[in-house]
Amino acid sequence: MKDIIPFSPCGSLAMVGMKIRQMKIWQIIARHVKIKQKVIKYTPLEKLLDALINILAGGHGMVEIETRVRSDEPLQRAFGRQGCAEQSVVSDTLNACTEENVRQMRQAQQEIYRMHSQGYGHDYPARRQVLDVDMTGMPAGRQGEGVTKGYFSGQRGRRGRQLGRVTATLYQEIVVDKLYPGKVQLERSLQELVEEAEKVLELGPEQRQRSIIRVDAGGGRDADINWLLARGYHILLKVKNWQRVRKLHQSVTEWHTDPKTATRQMGWVRTPHAYVRPTHQLAIRTRTKKGDWQLRVLVFDFDDTHLFQLARQPSRKAPSDLQLMLAALYAYDLRGGGVETRIKGSKQGLGITKRNKRNFHAQEMLVLLAQLASNLLIWIRNGMAHHVPFWRKYGLLRLVRDAFHIPGVVELDDQGHCLGVTLIETHVLACRFKDALSPLLARNDMYVNLGQN
Repeated sequence: MKDIIPFSPCGSLAMVGMKIRQMKIWQIIARHVKIKQKVIKYTPLEKLLDALINILAGGHGMVEIETRVRSDEPLQRAFGRQGCAEQSVVSDTLNACTEENVRQMRQAQQEIYRMHSQGYGHDYPARRQVLDVDMTGMPAGRQGEGVTKGYFSGQRGRRGRQLGRVTATLYQEIVVDKLYPGKVQLERSLQELVEEAEKVLELGPEQRQRSIIRVDAGGGRDADINWLLARGYHILLKVKNWQRVRKLHQSVTEWHTDPKTATRQMGWVRTPHAYVRPTHQLAIRTRTKKGDWQLRVLVFDFDDTHLFQLARQPSRKAPSDLQLMLAALYAYDLRGGGVETRIKGSKQGLGITKRNKRNFHAQEMLVLLAQLASNLLIWIRNGMAHHVPFWRKYGLLRLVRDAFHIPGVVELDDQGHCLGVTLIETHVLACRFKDALSPLLARNDMYVNLGQN
């Protein structure tokens, strides 16, 4: 006899939960992660799953588990849960996480990434892999482990931690997320982050020679540039040493104005600084509101074809100096639509700066859960967009806020297994969601219908 579970305000997210179960994500995590904690009602891994569901449901604080997950039985069942722990109990499990548990979760995420991502299967002979590296501030109360004063954009004197990230930009996937104390900036973490990405992507010498590392001035020390070049990577980054930047600008003989931004000019450095491999160096100056020049120098080392490809411009047989300069400039500008957009999406859509734990390893585990959530959303969205292109324009915020809050009813069998979901047909996104996700669930005989209130 079938059991109709009551109406859920997140019927569409229940469908996503069914898809995640189909991908066997939590079975992989269960093989790797072993948290030592006494089991009273729910296991530690079940409580971690409750935390993940809360993130996917738009909960920006652990307390929201009570209203977004615990009160929604159909949603719990769709993710394979027979109940939901209280938020304080979930927090206790996070606090019980150790450095070893964090390492285990990284191993699980590595296996998941290799199994489901496009970045891991990138076709290196056909196109260069683009890896963006960046750091972002994670403000937190001063009582937390690793919380110190540091750089937090627009928040002078603020305390917190730092999040280092490597993204496979062509695929909008997070390869590495790593938490650092508040004082750590990219100049101290770049090499470690790149090495972590090498492990996940299994980058050997041939793959590194077909990869581009794009990073801001925080990774522009001589030691970091030479390290990246010596390992075989191609680079596109800004020089950090302001004295060197000023000196390189003095060798520019001709300046050109950016047609998109009248206050920005560029010119080739005629006496470039010598690194371990030859590089092109482009001086950039931008007029500030006070009338002064803000000086920058871009360094890159790949050919014209790949430069235009990275800038998303058509290749030219005999490009002019201006065309090459603009391609380099715009290729770097696209970093804003890569790692910076992914970080913004994680903050707005997944609330990564809203959930703060005093214990450093507990915070790391939350970071890794948010990384998993981000990649899962991108993979599922791409699958949906394959059938309904409308979804390709949806970022993390719109997925979590809009697409995953279509009301519906979840139907279960006697054993509590999901049979399907009936979405409210009057919701503006319901039809598109059904058409996009139905083919992804069909192989397990799960259905998606539209119904009335």
